[in-house]
Amino acid sequence: MTPTPLSRRARVAGAVAIVAALAGATVPAATASAATGTREAAISQARANVARNAGVFGFGAGQDLVLKDVVLDADGASHVRFDRTFQGLPVVGGDLVVHQDAKGKLKDSSRAAAHDAAVRSTVPKVTAQSGAAGALAAAPGVKDAVSTPELVVWAADGTPRLAWRTTVEGTGEHGQPAGKVVVTDATTGEQIESYDAEHQASGTGNSEYTGTVTIDTTAKTGGGYTLTDPVRGHVTKDANNLSASSLKASSGTPFNSTTNVWGDGKKFSSDRSTAAVDAHANTAWTYDYYKNVHGRSGIKNDGKGATVFVHVGTNWDNAQWSDTCFCMMTGDGDGTTDPEQVDLDTMGHEMTHGVTSATANLRYSGESGGLNESTSDIFGTMVEFYANNSVDTGDYLFSDQSTPPWLRRFDKPSLDGRSADCWSSSVGKLDVHNSSGVGNHWFYLASEGSGSKTLNGVTYNSATCNGSTVTGIGRDKVAKIWYRALTVYMTSTTNYKGARAASLNAARDLYGAGSTEYNAVAAAWSGVNVS
Repeated sequence: MTPTPLSRRARVAGAVAIVAALAGATVPAATASAATGTREAAISQARANVARNAGVFGFGAGQDLVLKDVVLDADGASHVRFDRTFQGLPVVGGDLVVHQDAKGKLKDSSRAAAHDAAVRSTVPKVTAQSGAAGALAAAPGVKDAVSTPELVVWAADGTPRLAWRTTVEGTGEHGQPAGKVVVTDATTGEQIESYDAEHQASGTGNSEYTGTVTIDTTAKTGGGYTLTDPVRGHVTKDANNLSASSLKASSGTPFNSTTNVWGDGKKFSSDRSTAAVDAHANTAWTYDYYKNVHGRSGIKNDGKGATVFVHVGTNWDNAQWSDTCFCMMTGDGDGTTDPEQVDLDTMGHEMTHGVTSATANLRYSGESGGLNESTSDIFGTMVEFYANNSVDTGDYLFSDQSTPPWLRRFDKPSLDGRSADCWSSSVGKLDVHNSSGVGNHWFYLASEGSGSKTLNGVTYNSATCNGSTVTGIGRDKVAKIWYRALTVYMTSTTNYKGARAASLNAARDLYGAGSTEYNAVAAAWSGVNVS
């Protein structure tokens, strides 16, 4: 049986909500007392730098900048991320990052594929109704489908053109959200691209995953407890088998206990709080990993906790992150062999899609999509190592608890029969869960090196694609490099060559150009044929 790949609910709205938080934990952030003024100054300087260097950024008449994120370094340098609009329309593939020194002088820039975002006309020749009808036809099997067309400037391939980006949303077989995003040329009606609006994760868990654990709850006035984490802010709820597309953060029923003892640890438990224990604890571990290792306070770096739902849909054997709801959702499994998919690396994987969405927003298509999935695999795996749980020990076998023996592996991704070990010009044509193998293989080589190795009872044997020998620098260093690359240097259209450049920039920032760490990152990329 081929398992359904793990993935995410893609964000498909136009101009995104502004995330103006302070990331950059691997390079210590500015003090809180000075942060607000420094941040505002950095934003103002970045806007001025774009205006003064319009030719570099392709910034011209009719364009505007929409603030998305700010990263402040301890030395005063700043990295300000913008989305772009043209005559009020979102520019797909127009995002950019302005890199400035402590005095606000422009040091460098990172751009997505689009340089010039201008189109001749913003008046479509193809009607919205026509685009919506075509999108509905491209999404068979979606029940109660609703299509929402949005006029955009589509420039993900570097050539701007007016387009309809139509989102089809409805319900799948088990009550899960289902749909597609279809992009059509607003002048000719030609379909440019289509991709799933909903990306789900399928698993086969055999037991409760984390054993007996300590979880943070909240005491209620008058007695009793709820599964609300007072430290991190997330609340775990029973969805009462409502479909995921029907859920809002206010939906569901909070879990309550008079004893503060939750669940019975049994597979397919009749105690509905049993699945909630794993979900609640693993959400906390994910939050703590990002906070304590990278200085990121929550998914959007705003300190806010998510809503976590268990028992979603009917026989829904999946899990997913929803940006729209700001929720983590898990189903009940298939009712016969698969319990809920709430194991450590799966939960970390799904919530990392939210982190990616709030930062580089890697497009869920082509090589960018493979990098998106690889990023979730990498940080889901790092959450598992970070938790140091005696039942679900850290390894480079992704989703081995819920999809035994594993869904994907890092040392030799091709062992699943589908994923790529090495980059080639055709990698971008693979499913994003299979093209992610290149990024996963790079992460393993940079962390552990090539050759045979046994870790936590698991034997790995990773060969390079160019016959070289790579010496690893440890996963903690590589993860810090990757986090900075994601949050500072990558953009929505970054491909594997761009990821190499982004990670080398990050390694230079953290450890210095020509350092052991810098050279190991470069050697690992060469080891997967990315140069």
